Amino acid sequence: MKKTVILLWAAIAWSTLALAQPMELSAPDGPYILYNESGQMRTIEVTPDGKIVDKLENRDTDRRFRVVSEKGNYSFEVARHPIARPSQKVDAYPKCVVISDPHGDLVSFVSVLQANRVIDNDLNWSFGANQLIVIGDIFDRGCDVVPIYWLVYKLEEEAQRAGGRADFLLGNHEEMVLRGDLRYTHRKYKTLAKGLDIKYEKLWDKHSELGRWLRTRNLVMQVGDNLFVHAGISPEFAARDFSISRTDSLASVSLGHSRKGRVKRNPDAAYIFDSKGPFWYRGLVSKKKKYFPARKAEVNDILGHYGVDRIYVGHTIFRNVATFYGKRVVAVNVQNGKNREKGRTRGVLIEGDRIYLIYDSGKLKKLK
Repeated sequence: MKKTVILLWAAIAWSTLALAQPMELSAPDGPYILYNESGQMRTIEVTPDGKIVDKLENRDTDRRFRVVSEKGNYSFEVARHPIARPSQKVDAYPKCVVISDPHGDLVSFVSVLQANRVIDNDLNWSFGANQLIVIGDIFDRGCDVVPIYWLVYKLEEEAQRAGGRADFLLGNHEEMVLRGDLRYTHRKYKTLAKGLDIKYEKLWDKHSELGRWLRTRNLVMQVGDNLFVHAGISPEFAARDFSISRTDSLASVSLGHSRKGRVKRNPDAAYIFDSKGPFWYRGLVSKKKKYFPARKAEVNDILGHYGVDRIYVGHTIFRNVATFYGKRVVAVNVQNGKNREKGRTRGVLIEGDRIYLIYDSGKLKKLK
């Protein structure tokens, strides 16, 4: 009886908050989809004319949601689909496009995917039985964070139906925002949260659709002879013998917790979120002492430990796609907007044992 009363009061409070529309915003946002224990689904979105639509529905409601970009230049529909952790070790696909760190720049994200025939003009998957890998960091800086998440979410299901695969790996900005570190978050998202009288990270907690989805994404992934990770694998981390599955599991269950909280829950989480852990380690691509650069022999040991020939990373920005240690490490994070405008490299295409640089023009150039 006591539990029933508590749930009833929670539902009433939740409904009251959901019906409040305290302000208008200047640009589209959302949808944010949240669930409560009473079987209700709360949908929050900002329409193109700046109106906040905040309503409750039955959780089992089967409908499609419209997603509109900041400037209204992109629009697509998305339907909820079953959420599960993707396989962490898979065979190589015939083709694999690898990019990283979109940071809310939907124009650049769409541009490179369309140019390389990963998606069509309607933003639908057109890459067949091939693979897309985005190595972290959709959150922060840009104003189209939510549309990029929904687009990848949508492409995941479409790729699967076509026999392919679309993967998003966690980055350090995912772990930051989910625990409430909003120092790089675009002000429009903070404004919406303030107007709703809710902490922004609550829109992404484990009771939300995208929050649930993010908590099942991998941090490290092996595809054929290649390893993919947001920042890098340090010699110290590899020496601790974390398997890929254990690393991904610990990263997921720790998301959203404070630094002290996640370590208290599981001390091993400290190594994953440490400066030498996969979210942050830059020593595979930087020689600066503060990043603890790895020696060639140590990189060979890391590759041997995971049974791969090459590691692909994002996180650290370069003018163009860069390689290290005789192309054993490939860094694909570039200034996406600037590189799109200036015709510079945006990522890579892996095709068998060949690696090509990709551009927004659609041209390919073999990696030397």
